[in-house]
Amino acid sequence: MTDESPSQPRSGAQAVERALAVLRCVEADDRGAGITDLAQRAGLTVSTTHRLARTLAEAGLLIQDPGTERYQLGPALVVLGRKAERRLGYQQALPLLQELSAATGESINLGIRAGNEVRVVLDVESRQPLRFNQESGSRVPMHVSAMGKCLLAAGDDIDAQIAGLGDLVQATHRTITDRDELRAELELVRERGWALNDEERNPGVRAIAAPVPQPGGGVSGAISIQGPTVRITDERLPELAALLDKTAARVAPLLTTPPDHPAQR
Repeated sequence: MTDESPSQPRSGAQAVERALAVLRCVEADDRGAGITDLAQRAGLTVSTTHRLARTLAEAGLLIQDPGTERYQLGPALVVLGRKAERRLGYQQALPLLQELSAATGESINLGIRAGNEVRVVLDVESRQPLRFNQESGSRVPMHVSAMGKCLLAAGDDIDAQIAGLGDLVQATHRTITDRDELRAELELVRERGWALNDEERNPGVRAIAAPVPQPGGGVSGAISIQGPTVRITDERLPELAALLDKTAARVAPLLTTPPDHPAQR
């Protein structure tokens, strides 16, 4: 357990971190979780976890099933999420991703950086029977993601970006685990403007991604097209890259300019 003893003072930041840890544990399990399970996952005592869960439930951030006593994400998060989706421009960007999915026949994601991972914030499922979908809210290690490679390549110092990743964990036999090889890959991404995940996370799945630029430099995220290798062929890559580039350019002002900005009126 990482919980403090009763004699140790608790800072406000520490309390927030622990509450967030409980929220993330609930988020990770669609079935919800009981107090004992939450305490084990969060590394807290049962009493501390119970106090935090009760406080989060009072705020509407969690709800408890009276039958199973398991906690689930609460309705207040739905309201907050919808407001954030609108204010960050994701709501306005979604129709453009849907257009891209219709044009390509494949699943589409918009992702942002979250530490050394890519957090998927928007997803559009392919209508194909054989498809690969990455749900909103999921996280993927940067080095095994086409979107992650775009975000890494956008950094000022590629070597520093790679060093900050820690161990390059192997997911498949095609995962890039050598730092020099990853550096060369990121240089290529910079040169051509798009990245490829060539079965590096899931066998039989390919993804191609392009960065979403910010007006003042840098990127605000990345957009990917993903599907089975039988459809994401080498011959299709130039076509898909061009479609990604056009979509990223249309999405960019939506993510970087507030919805009520005078320039958009």
